[in-house]
Amino acid sequence: MNKELEQARRIVEETGTSLFLTGKAGTGKTTFLKEVSASSRKRMIVLAPTGIAAINAGGMTIHSFFQLPFTPFLPGIAYSKGARYRYSFTREKLKIIRSLDLLVIDEISMVRADLLDAVDDALRRARKSSMPFGGVQLLLIGDIHQLPPVTTSQDWELLRQYYPSPYFFSSLALRQTPYCCIELQHIYRQQDDGFIAILNSIRDNRCTRATLERLNSRYLPEFDPPDSQGYIRLFTHNRQAAELNSRKLDGIRKKEYSFTATVDGDFPESSCPAETELHLKEGAQVMFIKNDISPQKAYVNGTIATISSIDETRITARLADDGKEIEVSPAEWTNARYVLNDTSGEIEEEIIGTFRQYPLRLAWGITIHKSQGLTFDKAIICSGAAFSHGQTYVALSRCRTIEGLVLGERIGFGSIISDATVDEFNRDAGRHVPGDEDISAMARDYLIHCLDELFGFRETLSAATALQTAMKNGSGHDWDSHIESCAKCIAQLEEDIIPVSGKFAAQYRRLADNPILQERIKAGAAYFSDAVAKLVSLMDKVRPQTDNKSVAAVLKQRMEDFWYILGMKAALLGHVRDNGFSINSFLSEKAGFAVSRNSFIPKGKGTLRRRNTQSGSLHGADGGMNRVR
Repeated sequence: MNKELEQARRIVEETGTSLFLTGKAGTGKTTFLKEVSASSRKRMIVLAPTGIAAINAGGMTIHSFFQLPFTPFLPGIAYSKGARYRYSFTREKLKIIRSLDLLVIDEISMVRADLLDAVDDALRRARKSSMPFGGVQLLLIGDIHQLPPVTTSQDWELLRQYYPSPYFFSSLALRQTPYCCIELQHIYRQQDDGFIAILNSIRDNRCTRATLERLNSRYLPEFDPPDSQGYIRLFTHNRQAAELNSRKLDGIRKKEYSFTATVDGDFPESSCPAETELHLKEGAQVMFIKNDISPQKAYVNGTIATISSIDETRITARLADDGKEIEVSPAEWTNARYVLNDTSGEIEEEIIGTFRQYPLRLAWGITIHKSQGLTFDKAIICSGAAFSHGQTYVALSRCRTIEGLVLGERIGFGSIISDATVDEFNRDAGRHVPGDEDISAMARDYLIHCLDELFGFRETLSAATALQTAMKNGSGHDWDSHIESCAKCIAQLEEDIIPVSGKFAAQYRRLADNPILQERIKAGAAYFSDAVAKLVSLMDKVRPQTDNKSVAAVLKQRMEDFWYILGMKAALLGHVRDNGFSINSFLSEKAGFAVSRNSFIPKGKGTLRRRNTQSGSLHGADGGMNRVR
């Protein structure tokens, strides 16, 4: 693994610092994502801005997972009266969100700033946290020099009041989040240094007249190769590609065959990875749109071929690169959602729909947008009508070599659209690349952060204060005694627990690199476990009942919040007291609590009992709570 990839791995696995992983086309960003998904010990989900990107990344769309509408998110007012940003997560979804350590967003260049802020808002609310993104670590993967977010003029009229640009890095929450940037440098797709230099100059807005002349030497206006040579044309607009494919197919004087996709379960039309109705003829030029998962590995996503024989039940294709003929079998794509395993409590993907079709599409031409992520040996680029930032760069960088690249239209400076905001961000990010010592410091900071979470009680105090405030707005049986118990709990936190917690925090910060730290952590966990048990005893009879429905609804929520936070504290402290501290076991215990516990009821004498909302039974836990799997 090269240096940048190893640094990225350390940041993701050893720290809580968010990471923007970028790099030129063909530098291995997708490979890194797959490796993290397969090997990370953190509880994670993978999201993407579009259905196709989500399927390619092995995850869900951002909108689907967080149940977000396709309307602009306006910070501060998006959830006000009459706004359309309203969601109600299922209990299982809440457990998944509350147990997250890492949120991966692929193709981040296509994510709009307000969408990232909507994710932040959803995470803060679900996790009951004031921290950016609810304290979840982010791994953002993509290249901002490639395709930008889609923003209509109508949406931008609303959003420009809040954001300097629509790009993800203008997100208000992200600007509050300490994160680092790593740019992968080694290019695997191209090997020719001269061609790489041309691509880099276009990507980085450094293109000179000499560069354009070198590039335009590949402009061959009379070039019209036979299909047997396997060239594909890349267009800026969908209409151009569709017209070429239709004209070419109609020009083949052979029988046309149609193949209808089979869809089972839930598979949105917008996420369909292939044509629902695929029309082919013998002699048609096609492109494979999925990797071959058979042992033969005969093709990959983007391989060009020609249909050599076809009937109602069988398709044979001749590969353009080596002339080999293969029989094409239907492929299957899955649409999944994240669920919790009832036995292990782990986050897993549950298949909710399948799409089955031949993994082919007509490919005399495709759009530059659909070509993102693909690699071609031979391509004719028609980007003279480029209309968005990064479009020409994406098209050119699909080619392995400059010899395999032909320009169908001259490229001028007007075709190389650059965004000054992106260039400025890129320059600033380049000045903040972490070194090995920086990553070691981040790992130490993450240790301290976890200890602060374990031994800090500010969140508990806030929950108790919110509960007391809610009680003061109502009245009912034995109301004064409930308020008094809550007041005693708050006083205990303010006058005893939090001051001691502050002193202990100073101690474990001094001992962060000292071997005796583990001993002090266990002793601290024992002390604060007893302190939490006293809080439980103070609050175990606080069950305010009122006939005022609006007050009762608020009280119910405040009670659930309080016992969730106090229950989490008891579980974590009890685990560390009995087993010692490690970051992995701490994260596992925290996630287990969020997944396994639904609600908590005071049992008396400093203990809690857990209500199993599926069976209605009660489970006791002495001195805190033990793990229920």
